[in-house]
Amino acid sequence: MTPTLVRHHRYADSSATVDAGARARARDWAEIQERMLAPLYEAVFERLEVGAGTRMLSIGCGSGLALLIAASRGARVTGCETDRERLALARERLASGPGREGAGAPSARATLVEGAPSAAAAAGEAPYDLLTAFSPIGCAEGDSEGLAPALAAAVPLAARGATVVLTGWGPPERCATAPVLRVAARLAGSSRTARSGSGWRPALRDDLEEVAARAGLKPDGSGRVSCPFGYADVDSAVRGLLSTGLFDAAIRATDRSQAEKEVAEALHPHVRPDGTVWMPNVFRYLVCVT
Repeated sequence: MTPTLVRHHRYADSSATVDAGARARARDWAEIQERMLAPLYEAVFERLEVGAGTRMLSIGCGSGLALLIAASRGARVTGCETDRERLALARERLASGPGREGAGAPSARATLVEGAPSAAAAAGEAPYDLLTAFSPIGCAEGDSEGLAPALAAAVPLAARGATVVLTGWGPPERCATAPVLRVAARLAGSSRTARSGSGWRPALRDDLEEVAARAGLKPDGSGRVSCPFGYADVDSAVRGLLSTGLFDAAIRATDRSQAEKEVAEALHPHVRPDGTVWMPNVFRYLVCVT
C-alpha cells in the first residue's frame, strides 16, 4: 500500500536544514510511545465495526499507527498532521506495512495530508463517515480549546450523520502516569518564562463532553480502555514520555537534561526488579454524531 502525500503549505520552506531534535523526538514517539495507545485504537475500531466501506479521517494522525490498524481492517484512511517529522514516519510506516495480498493485508489506499484538517479537502477523499481525534486531551492546559478548531475544520468534510470519536486521559486516580506528569507542571511553574496555557493539568471528568458541545456534536456513547505504559527501561520511558509534548513547557522553563533527570526520578516507584517500567492507565473515548 503506497500512501498519497498531499502537502499544504502557507509559505515555502526557507531552509532545507533538518531539525535532528525534532526527528529524534518523532522517532521516539513512533517507536516507543505511540504503541501504548494501540488498545485504545483497537477498542474504538471494534466497537464501531470499522472495516471495508469505512472512510476515515484521522485528525492529528501522528506517525500513523491508528491509520495502519484501520487499513488492516479494510478501511479507506486519510490522516492529517501538522508535525512534519511524524508525518514522514507515517508515510514510511504505511508504505512498508503488510503487502497488498494475503488475509488481513491493508486493501485501502492511504492518503496523508500535511497541515490542518481543512487541507484534507484537497485529498478528494471526502465525505468521510468516521472522524477520529486520537491524540488524547485532558492533560495539557489548552488542549481541549485547540481541538475545537480542528473539529470545526473537519466536520464539513464528513457525511451527514457521520461518527466522530474524541479521546482523552482517564481520571488521575486511574492513571499511574499522572504523578510523573506532575513533574511537567512543577518544572514549568518554577520559571517566570513558563507561559499560561502550556503546562500539565489533571484531566477533568467532562473534558470530552465539553469539546463535543462546543463543536455541536451529539454524544452517542463512551468507553474506557486500559492502556498500560510499559517500557524496556527507564531511559526508554523518559524518551517516550518526553516525546508526547506534555513536557515541552517544562523543558522551555528549565532545560531538557533537568526534565530528563526529574522524570527519571519520578519513575522509580514504577521500576520492576528486572529494570522494566510499568504504569497502568485508563483512557476515555467519546462517540459522537455530526
